[in-house]
Amino acid sequence: MRTLSFICLCVCLFFNVQAQDSTVLSGSLVRVVVNNNTGKVSYYFSTGAKLENTIATIDEHSSGYISSGSFKNHYTTIHAITDSFGTGKQLDIEHTDAQIKFRLVQHIRVYNQHLLINVEAIGTDLETRDISPLSVPGNLTMPGNDLRILDVPFDNDEWTRVNTIKWPGAKGTTYEFSSIYDIHTMSGIVFGSITHDFWKTGIVYGDSLKIYGGIATPDKDGTHDHAPHGTMKGNTLSSPLIYLSATNDIRTAFTDYGKANTIIAGKLTWKGYAPVYWNSFGVEGVLGYSKVMMPTGVIKIADFIHTLDNFNKYAKPVLSIDSYDQGIYTTDLLASLGRYGKKRNEQMGFYFIPFAIWTWKNSIDQQMIGNTLLQDMVLRDKDRHPVLYKDGDWGAYAIDPTHPATRQYIITQLQKAKAINATFIKIDFLTAGALESTSRYNKSVRSGMQAYNAGMKMLKGLVDSIMGPDIFITQAISPMFPHQYAHTRFISTDVYSHLRDDEPGFPHYGSTEASLSAGSHLWWVQGTLWPYTNLDVAVMKRFQQNPDLSEQEVKVRIYAMMAMGSILGDGSDFRDKLAVERAKKYLNNADVCQFFSNPKAFTPLRMSDGEGMDQQMSFYLKGDTTMVGLFNFDTKLPFKEVIVLKDLGLSEGKYLMKDFLTGDLLGEITDTMSITVPVKDAIMIKLVKIWK
Repeated sequence: MRTLSFICLCVCLFFNVQAQDSTVLSGSLVRVVVNNNTGKVSYYFSTGAKLENTIATIDEHSSGYISSGSFKNHYTTIHAITDSFGTGKQLDIEHTDAQIKFRLVQHIRVYNQHLLINVEAIGTDLETRDISPLSVPGNLTMPGNDLRILDVPFDNDEWTRVNTIKWPGAKGTTYEFSSIYDIHTMSGIVFGSITHDFWKTGIVYGDSLKIYGGIATPDKDGTHDHAPHGTMKGNTLSSPLIYLSATNDIRTAFTDYGKANTIIAGKLTWKGYAPVYWNSFGVEGVLGYSKVMMPTGVIKIADFIHTLDNFNKYAKPVLSIDSYDQGIYTTDLLASLGRYGKKRNEQMGFYFIPFAIWTWKNSIDQQMIGNTLLQDMVLRDKDRHPVLYKDGDWGAYAIDPTHPATRQYIITQLQKAKAINATFIKIDFLTAGALESTSRYNKSVRSGMQAYNAGMKMLKGLVDSIMGPDIFITQAISPMFPHQYAHTRFISTDVYSHLRDDEPGFPHYGSTEASLSAGSHLWWVQGTLWPYTNLDVAVMKRFQQNPDLSEQEVKVRIYAMMAMGSILGDGSDFRDKLAVERAKKYLNNADVCQFFSNPKAFTPLRMSDGEGMDQQMSFYLKGDTTMVGLFNFDTKLPFKEVIVLKDLGLSEGKYLMKDFLTGDLLGEITDTMSITVPVKDAIMIKLVKIWK
């Protein structure tokens, strides 16, 4: 019945006109107009957004740069479609010219909520590393008085911020996806790639806008590449498939964009309660190396965690051993810790780096990985030199995901994980596997993303075959896409739990503010790309050798993890009395533990804006008991937010506002309510309806 009604709706919503000068496909979402003389395409959305005179382009190796407007002939056809995305209409535009050795064919699929756009070059022996299905040379019109463009880094490394910049006038490059929107109304457009098996997708913005496959940049917020993007070769060259939607609420469009990615690639699910875990990295960077925590210390951690009844109430806690001194923490010793933890109803976690090898820089011609020299399996830059993914005398060499020695190395690591009965795996520095290279073992693999996708698919298959299907996989440093090989991914680089990046005595990175600011634009990944997010571990007193945290910083950190739908992890040294006291208050709080047994990301009411740290953000999570989280990272000004019931999707009535942690009554709300958050603080509110 639903299918029939939807098809009938589409018949009413789409209207086609083909005249001598133009072809028009009209619907409730958008009116697409093709100029039959120039081949240019214009999009007129019902929201008022306009992309006019757009083109498709390719830089083909033998023919050079050619746009769809370079061809003499432009032919259009329109037909109905029904596929995994729904029911709609497809507009095909074929560009031909006797002087050009290939045809360029644009495919524009129009559905009820979005468009999907790609382009193909069809000919003989073609090759490119730059193909764009959607370029806007000039006219991009957006309604709104205070517009922003979302600038997203390629991965979550180097503590690079997810940023918003005033539009128009901004210039830069964002990766894989973006949005242009009004910060007050949230009306705007969302666009991005939904295929991630060959191309890295770049979005270059400025006086024009170009979305293309083939970006490779050395920048910290870029792809970290030392070689050009690999080329696609063949008789048919295909661009990334681009999602495009204009809507009165970009939050719904981003959720739809996330779902569109899963329609293409699928996703992992997780049965049962979400994991909770303790991770050693918060205590010591390389466990045991500086003798900060030896095995007896881990036993004390396990003993204390066992005393936290609410923390143990749902999933069995995981003892996640991060980077470790293998001379001290041998596989046998880790296995013995696992047996000890099992007696306390705890599980083991394992850490490894699949696509990079840390070693001395000058040992590459001596270091053996199994029976293979490291220099024979590393990736190579544009000058064919080995790629140091992390430079330094002690550095990380990027290794080829297609090399048999890499596969054997991963098998060896997973056999260690199996030997200690690990049920939780943290994989790190994955971007190394996505780097471009001028040399690969498998010559048919031609790009970094193609190699990375193959490597991650191999890794997941090996996890299933060696360890079993119910192993939880979390990605640390990694590209966002492809997403389908893990259960969660770090929203940002490692988080050290201090409030702001400018806190005296702390690193100028890794703060709660920076991670939540990024998350306020990425919240939609929870429930679409992954079952959960991961905002790294909280710490109850201090991270490694950083200064001590205030209790307020601990509270704000826990609330931020809740707002992002993160799994609950902690990295505290519970041999410390203050850490123990705070853990009993926060990690063992019954409501906190119940939430993290099945965490859900809150929807932003007010997202971060700009590069500054004085961010004031608000979020809500609708449910049987609706929650509202408000965060004030400003050091001088209080945060005054007006809560409106209809903005939370709640019916009219009277609601009690209670503090999440204490249950204290904060007030009542019938329609709107003004809340003031002090500087450097956060408030988490439960809304409880009063029934007459």
